[in-house]
Amino acid sequence: MHEGGNGDEVRGSSGLTSSGADPEYLSLERELTILFRRSRANQGEMAREVHPDLESAAYGLLIRLDECGRQRATELAAYIGVGKATMSRQLRALEELGLVAREPDPADGRAWLVHLTEEGHRRVTKVREARRARYVSQLSHWDHREVAELARLVAQLNRGMEK
Repeated sequence: MHEGGNGDEVRGSSGLTSSGADPEYLSLERELTILFRRSRANQGEMAREVHPDLESAAYGLLIRLDECGRQRATELAAYIGVGKATMSRQLRALEELGLVAREPDPADGRAWLVHLTEEGHRRVTKVREARRARYVSQLSHWDHREVAELARLVAQLNRGMEK
């Protein structure tokens, strides 16, 4: 068994590569690594479009608040996958920038609900519209069914990563 000319390992009679992995999973790992690297850079760019002082991780919080409305900080931390201290620091920074506000949770006086301010909503909407236009342009040669299938598969991947 040897590596092919394109850098991919060649399958042996067992169907596995010399490293013991299915080539489909090796290819998937490579493509996801590239996608996630580009995604992190893209997320940082989008965050700076919302506000020049915004760190990239905060963009996901703003999108979640835009889509779901008021959320507890603990719910946001669980969704994003960060600890309470990290979430508190990010929310404090967003609050200082005037993009989010906190209010007491009427169901639990010890908890706070976080929501986008009007300015936060305006800025997030502007960036999301620009991002969607970029996707439409990048995928203009794709059939709409292919775009729908990609969305379905990425959603399935996201659900699997929540576990």
